[in-house]
Amino acid sequence: MSNGNGVTATLSNAADTVVETAKSVAKRAGKAVSGAKKTAKKATKAAKKAVGTAKKKLASASAAAKKEAATLKRRVAGKKAAAKRAAKKTSRKVAGKKAAAKRAVKKVGRKVAAKKTSAKRAVKKVGRKVAAKKASTKRAVKKVGRKVAAKKVSTKRAVKKAGRKVAAKKGAMKRSMKKTARKTTGRKTTARKTGARKTARKSAS
Repeated sequence: MSNGNGVTATLSNAADTVVETAKSVAKRAGKAVSGAKKTAKKATKAAKKAVGTAKKKLASASAAAKKEAATLKRRVAGKKAAAKRAAKKTSRKVAGKKAAAKRAVKKVGRKVAAKKTSAKRAVKKVGRKVAAKKASTKRAVKKVGRKVAAKKVSTKRAVKKAGRKVAAKKGAMKRSMKKTARKTTGRKTTARKTGARKTARKSAS
């Protein structure tokens, strides 16, 4: 019985110790929990502050980024508009230059056509002049030919006339020579006759 009482006492002492230990542990745990709660509250406050500042920073950064994006958009839009205006201006200049070049080409074409027509007219005029000169040359040649033919005919007539005159002179000379020959023969016969008469008279005396 005494051993049983001792065991019971030991067990009760142990239980009391355990209870006290548990109480002290609970107290410590409570203190730790309250400290943890306080730390958690502080951490939550700090986190809330950090989140708030981060939100503010993010908001300011996003606002700045939005502003920068808006300015960039404006700049890009301005550059695009300036580029479009420059492109339109350049296209107008190019179109103006093309139109001026077309006008210049048309003008040159008209000048060339006018020069061609004037050259054609000049060629036609020269051709007419050449034809007229040829015709006048032909007429002159024909006229000269006629004159030469007329001169030939007149020369032939003159030659014939001269030939006739020469023939007539030859005939006249022949006639005169025959006449003179007859005269001389007549004189000779009469001289012979007179000589014979004289000799006959001399012989008779």
